[in-house]
Amino acid sequence: MSAPSRFDRGHTDDLMTFLTASPSPYHAVASAAERLEKAGFRQVSETDAWEGTAGGKYVLRGGAIVAWYVPEGAAPHTPFRIVGAHTDSPNLRVKPMPDAGAHGWRQVAVEIYGGPLMNSWLDRDLGIAGRLTLRDGSTRLVNVDRPLLRVPQLAIHLDRAVSTEGLKLDKQRHLQPIWGLGDDVREGDLIAFLEEEAGIGAGQVTGWDLMTHSVEPPAYLGRDQELVAGPRMDNLLSVHAATAALTAVAATGELPYVPVVAAFDHEENGSQSDTGADGPLLGDVLERSVFARGGAYEDRARAFAGTVCLSSDTGHAVHPNYAERHDPTHHPRVNGGPLLKVNVNNRYATDGSGRAVFAAACEKAGVPFQSFVSNNSMPCGTTIGPITAARHGIRTVDIGVAILSMHSARELCGDKDPYLLANALTAFLEG
Repeated sequence: MSAPSRFDRGHTDDLMTFLTASPSPYHAVASAAERLEKAGFRQVSETDAWEGTAGGKYVLRGGAIVAWYVPEGAAPHTPFRIVGAHTDSPNLRVKPMPDAGAHGWRQVAVEIYGGPLMNSWLDRDLGIAGRLTLRDGSTRLVNVDRPLLRVPQLAIHLDRAVSTEGLKLDKQRHLQPIWGLGDDVREGDLIAFLEEEAGIGAGQVTGWDLMTHSVEPPAYLGRDQELVAGPRMDNLLSVHAATAALTAVAATGELPYVPVVAAFDHEENGSQSDTGADGPLLGDVLERSVFARGGAYEDRARAFAGTVCLSSDTGHAVHPNYAERHDPTHHPRVNGGPLLKVNVNNRYATDGSGRAVFAAACEKAGVPFQSFVSNNSMPCGTTIGPITAARHGIRTVDIGVAILSMHSARELCGDKDPYLLANALTAFLEG
């Protein structure tokens, strides 16, 4: 019998709030941590000795967060149930020497992060957000969430071929945003402006990790408001759903597994960093949790052998204008439930046994699910799923939510899919 749903349209409303509050990976993990704290979770430092007490805990490292809940009486060899996701999205990121300009325009020098749909960043009002590092080594988040920057497109009168030959953008020359007027490029101007915005003393910022974001808020769309348009759904939609699911199961008491949420940075450029899925963060946290409960290597091996991870990331809904780009027999639809993502060349980690685990969770939650495979003639994307499976020897299943306009500054999903995913993840974490 299906369990009653924990999440409904209110979850999607809350997702929109989460997206707005999370213009960078650093803000995303801070937003997730705030929700975990309200649910009774407590932050632990990686430099401290960990206690094996029951309850909810989390670790923050840069733009990554790993959170877990230890049920009362959990043995050291108790397996984990993990939901993996990522906090980063393709965008324009500020260079080390950001102050630029020409011909009376003042500009900000940016670098392309990940694989954005570059045209989606044109003629859009942009803010700037990220992390500032101060002279004393501390960090401060900054978010200028108002129209500050703009990448202006060339007028059609100066590019008559754009309508027939398509838009052609040079990443270096054509994507540098403007933010003012003036013939003099003043070194340190942008950082001085951000110090003032963040209430930091002049000259205190010595490092930064900054990026642009669209300031247009998420919104329901369509005649019946059954669609959601918004930024960074790839993949904050999954981070939000996983956080909601973890806090829900932590309130239920006895659990047969240790539920975990791992949201990594740098998925969009290969995951090879100390905060990426290809780094040691997840394995270190899981091992330390086992050892803190009095376990040894044998307990660690037993726990990992019984562990399952759902790698939750967005996938492609069938596009009505480009249906031929999709597999002819697999046409996932928005609001059709989560996707089970399969690729036999291991770009996704799903196999038959993993499918059975996810199908059981969806059945328990009363949630429909769909299968996704790529058209054989089109290259398949990948996720943190294969990385997690290979690095930690953990059975991993790739899933997600069907969206349109993936990697755009503004993506599109169905209004029901976020809470259908959250209900499925909750059932999975409960076991």
